[in-house]
Amino acid sequence: MLTPIAHGIFAVGHIDWAVRDFHGYETDRGTTYNSYLLQFEKTAVIDGVKAPFAAEWLATLQKQTELDKIDYVVVNHAEPDHSGALPVLLAAAPQATVVCNKKTQDFLNGYYDTAAWKFQLVKTGDTLALGSGKTLQFIEIPLVHWPDSMATYLVEEQMLFCNDAFGEHYATNLRFDDENPLSTLIFEAKSYYANIVNPYSKRVAAVLAQLANVPIRMICPSHGVIWRKNLDAILGAYQNWANQRVQPKVVVLYDSMWHRTATMADAIMEGVAEVPGVVCKVLPARAITENTLATEMLDTAAVALGSSTLNQQMMPMMAARLCYIQGLNFPGRAAFSFGSHGWGKGGPELLDAKIDELKWTRVCPPVLAKFEPAPEVLAQCRQAGHALAEKAVELAAASGYQKTCID
Repeated sequence: MLTPIAHGIFAVGHIDWAVRDFHGYETDRGTTYNSYLLQFEKTAVIDGVKAPFAAEWLATLQKQTELDKIDYVVVNHAEPDHSGALPVLLAAAPQATVVCNKKTQDFLNGYYDTAAWKFQLVKTGDTLALGSGKTLQFIEIPLVHWPDSMATYLVEEQMLFCNDAFGEHYATNLRFDDENPLSTLIFEAKSYYANIVNPYSKRVAAVLAQLANVPIRMICPSHGVIWRKNLDAILGAYQNWANQRVQPKVVVLYDSMWHRTATMADAIMEGVAEVPGVVCKVLPARAITENTLATEMLDTAAVALGSSTLNQQMMPMMAARLCYIQGLNFPGRAAFSFGSHGWGKGGPELLDAKIDELKWTRVCPPVLAKFEPAPEVLAQCRQAGHALAEKAVELAAASGYQKTCID
């Protein structure tokens, strides 16, 4: 789809309406693979599209330029959703020079036969003149979210082509942020960050500090919309997420065999609700997706983990959910475990040990029930929920969370 962005600058990527799974990430709203064409005295293409859409990409480019007029192909990141169609383009435009950093070149060499490709390697601070008074400047942003990640800055237009940073999986023909519901965009950006970028938050925070003095008029990511009006909203949200700022919010995540642990979860929620201003989300492990859990975890201060016992273990879905969020790394949360067991213990105790693995602060020992939770056990659940909520308030205040449009 060809969309003018500014004088001599066009979006030429592909809208993927059908994709619902992106290497395990659920994309209920589809996605886009954003590519950009810059036409000045020199012609440059910034980033590409996924391999299955190569023909459409070339056809879009040819609406605006002849392929043999392309001087440069800037590759900010080698992951195949951005580079998969490069071999087709470079076969049709062999005169073009691939501009990338050394790590990206190494990755491209691993993915494709690049023997005939011409490379120009760049690093942070290097520039590339396109003529007509236009200059590209390169900013390496390693581990946002791959070791090779880079951003390209069009200096005179103050446009940042930032690849996976500030993006979201969201298919829309309306290519700009102000043409779409802002709350939807921030939610999808939050989900994208939680499930993909969060493990690299320290690096993201460093990049945000690096960009603080760079004037930015437009943010052009490689997934989702182009940000031209609501830059403060997406940059502010990234400041929250990168610095692990949390809300006064509690997640009760559990799995239950005969509804006894579910009853305990409800009592914990009642205890949380006693503390004013604290949001509580009760998440049955088998009724939610991993994406949903990670998105909720991103701004959650405290967590109650519950499980029945199955073969002296926690319930399998709890193990799967915890494995997923452990890999994404949500440090500094407060937590406790709970659950009902029958003739054999194990589930809540294993959850309690998991709190240490996750490097979370334990609020209280496991809250346990044998078979049906007795009234005194439910009272204990409410007390633990209340204490967890108070801890959530404390952690949120200390983190300095700034409200966003979806709060």
